Formats: sequence, C-alpha cells, structure tokens
Amino acid sequence: METEIELKFFVSPEFSSQLLSKISQAKILQQSSRMLGNTYFDTPDQILRQHDIGLRVRRYDDVFVQTLKTAGRVVAGLHQRPEYNAETNGTDPDLSLHPADAWPESLVVADVQQQLIPLFSTDFERQQWLVAMPDGSQIELAFDQGEVSANGQTDPICEVELELKSGQTDALFTLARELCADGGMRLGSLSKAARGYRLATGSQGDAITVMDFVPLTASESVETVFVRTLEHALDHWHRHEQIYNEQQDPAALVQIKQALSLIRQVFVMFGGMIPRRASAQLRQELQWLEGELEWLDEAASIEQLLDDKGYVLRKLNAQKVLVKQLQAQQEALPDAESMLTLMQSARYCNLLLNLSSWILSRGWQPFLDDKGRTKLASNVKQFADGTLARSWQELLDVFPVERQLDRVEYRDQQPRLMRNLMSGLCFANLYDEERRAGFRMPWLDLLRGIEDLRQLEPVRALLPEHEGDDLVQIEKWLARREESLLHAMDQTRHIGIELAPYWP
Repeated sequence: METEIELKFFVSPEFSSQLLSKISQAKILQQSSRMLGNTYFDTPDQILRQHDIGLRVRRYDDVFVQTLKTAGRVVAGLHQRPEYNAETNGTDPDLSLHPADAWPESLVVADVQQQLIPLFSTDFERQQWLVAMPDGSQIELAFDQGEVSANGQTDPICEVELELKSGQTDALFTLARELCADGGMRLGSLSKAARGYRLATGSQGDAITVMDFVPLTASESVETVFVRTLEHALDHWHRHEQIYNEQQDPAALVQIKQALSLIRQVFVMFGGMIPRRASAQLRQELQWLEGELEWLDEAASIEQLLDDKGYVLRKLNAQKVLVKQLQAQQEALPDAESMLTLMQSARYCNLLLNLSSWILSRGWQPFLDDKGRTKLASNVKQFADGTLARSWQELLDVFPVERQLDRVEYRDQQPRLMRNLMSGLCFANLYDEERRAGFRMPWLDLLRGIEDLRQLEPVRALLPEHEGDDLVQIEKWLARREESLLHAMDQTRHIGIELAPYWP
C-alpha cells in the first residue's frame, strides 16, 4: 500500500505554454508522455462509492494496472488517499489482487466481484516530469488533457497534478506557489473519478448549502477543534467554489463569504492562545478576499428589489424609473467572468495554498509559549462555555433592551451579530439541540431583519436622483417599510434577550 499525497489544479489548455516555461527553470530528473486509458468499476448500486472506494484498471502501452483507492481526506486541494496497485492481464478487474485488509470489514469482497460493471472511463494524454526540489524532495508533475466519458456523454479533462514521491509535504506547496505565480490555476477538490460518477448517474453537481455545524465531540481538545473548524470552513469554501465555476450562481459566492467569516472568527476566538502574529498574513489576505466579495450584499438587495419586474415597488409612481436605475446599478457590479478570473488569480490561489499548508503543518506551533500549549491541549467544553458567554455579553452590550435602535445602529451591529452566530456554529454540537435551536432562532430572525433593512439601501441611494411628488412618495414608502421592520426587530430582540443561554 502507498499513500498518495497530491495537489490537483484545474487549468485551461492554453496553460501548457506557461507550464512549460516554469518547468524549464526546474531540475528535471525524468520526463515522459503517454496516453492513458482508464475504466472505473462499481456495482449497480455503487457499493464501492458508498464506502468512498475507487476501483479502476489503467492501460498504457501493453500494460494493465489495477488500482484500488480507499477513503482519504482533502484539505484545500491536498488529496491524501491510500492506494493499492497490482498488474493484471486485461481490463477485467480481479479483487483478489489486493490484500484483505484493504477492504472494509462490512464488505463481502466475493459478492462485490460478481456484481462489478464498468461505469465510466477517462482517456487522456499525460505529460509527466519528475522534479527535484531544493530540499531534496521529489515531486511528480503531470499535465493531463483528455476527457471523462459515460452514457454517451463527455466532460473535458485539463488538469495539473503534483504528487509527492519522496520528501516533505511542504515541497508540494513550494512548487505549487511557483507554478501559480502568474495565475491561470485553480485548486481542485473534484477528482476525475468523482466527475465520472456524475456523468454515470446524470448528476448535475452539488447543491448550494448553508454552513452547517462543525462536527465535534466534548472529549476533544481545544487545538483539535481549532483545526477541525478551519478544515470545516475550508471544505465549505472549496465546495462552493467548484459549484460557482460550474453554475455561476452568486449564492455560491455568498457561501464562500460565509466560510471566510467563519475562518476569521476562529482566529478571533482562539486569539487568547494563538498569537495574532502567527496568522497575520493569512488574516490580511482573508480580509482582502472579503473585500473582493463585498458587492454581494448590494447585489442581493438589488436582486430582491427587481424580482418579478420590481413587484415590491409596484405602489410607487416612479416604479419603472427605479427599475431602470436599479438595473443600471446591477450591471455595474462585478460579473461572473471577473469572479472566475479572481478564482484563477495567483493571489487567490496562494491564499488557499498558504491556509492549507498552515493548517497541515500546524503553523501556529512555533509561536506558542508553554501556557498556550497547555490551554490548547485542554478539553474544549470549558473553553466553549467561556467563549459563548463572552460573545453573549457582547450582544447584551450592543443590543440594550431598554431602548429602541434605529436602522443605522442595527446595521452597524450586523457584523457583531454574525460573529456571535458563527461562534455558535463552532461549538453547537456540544450542547442540547432543542435548547440551542430555540436560543438561536430569534437572533437568526434578527439577522434576517437587518438584511431586509439592507434591501432598502439601493432605493435610498437613488433619492438624490428624484424630486417633487416622486421623491416624497419614495421617502414615505421607505419610512413605512423601515418602521414596520424596526418594530418587528425590536420585538424579536426582546425575545432573544430574555431567553436563557443553552450553555452552562
């Protein structure tokens, strides 16, 4: 058995000239080019897929190699999967070629063997270089061009893979940074096999989902939860990046922004143990990327106002004029092409690489003192109780029950409320589900109320462009909607403040 450790990137066919230029500056130990044909097998009910197992037979020249890949992990494009390889005599798989301990105990291998059928194939040309790194590590660099085929459908393959053959994982990231220095590369978490299964099953790809609670247990250490939360956010980010590249749905960008917010909040929550200087560069780059996505709030507001031909504006005499003005604002916002370009930029790619490398190498460890190490090794439950209590007190301070708040005050506190709810995401699974849900509900409602207030801002920004009766009517319309929202939000806030916390 070998453990495959690799980084995968999606590129365009034109990237080949850029890649060859970079390779010419490297120390190359070996070089080859060959056509690879691969057939992937599973049972009709995809029992192997259910166990996160991949089975393929690869053919090149007159050689057939059967490969079994078992469950692994992916962190920001770094794939780590155990794999078993065995030469075979043809394209028909023989599961007995792999050791018994390679299979899950629940799987009856003989039964699987009898049911195997070919599901899809991948055929591509692989240009391959063995690169010697300055630290002595050796990395296999592959450029694959071809297609995935299933059920008469195809999907193009154009990828760069970096596989660590010997040495340190850091060397993978070093070479990756050199390759992406001029842009044109996007870290990929979707394997060729995953794309093949999509074609074979007619899947349209992953659906957009909201950020879920971080999976953890009360027995884990603070440091374990720190790492798990970062990986959770990174996985959410990377999955929705893939969705956006496939669908160009702005809702996927919103989820990327949510993941960024969670990562930044993690740095805040654990800041008492992990010095800020340990993550200074990462936080700076995360802030840059959040800035690149700031327009999403305005875009969502305009989209809601324009929905159904501006139905929400129907009672205004200036409805048609407002719709045209809002459409002009909408057209001025970044388009899908600019976002796709951003995701292939060197700065964006480096941020993902650096964050992934920082997590995998425990980049905060050199900055810790003995006190910090002791705290990080302690049980997470007490830390979670204290963190949530402090976050709750912050809410009480900025949302005082004794007075009403205006729209500006509510909007100013939206980031703080968001951070509070993000803290809850991190530790939610440590507490009773019913009590937790009941406590969070009014605060989530309050957040939605603030978003509804924000929806009015594009219209408010257009006030200087109107005059006379139209201006008066628009101002009254804004005032009525704002008053109604603020009244409901004040009631929700009072309910939330009176609830007993779900942590001790």
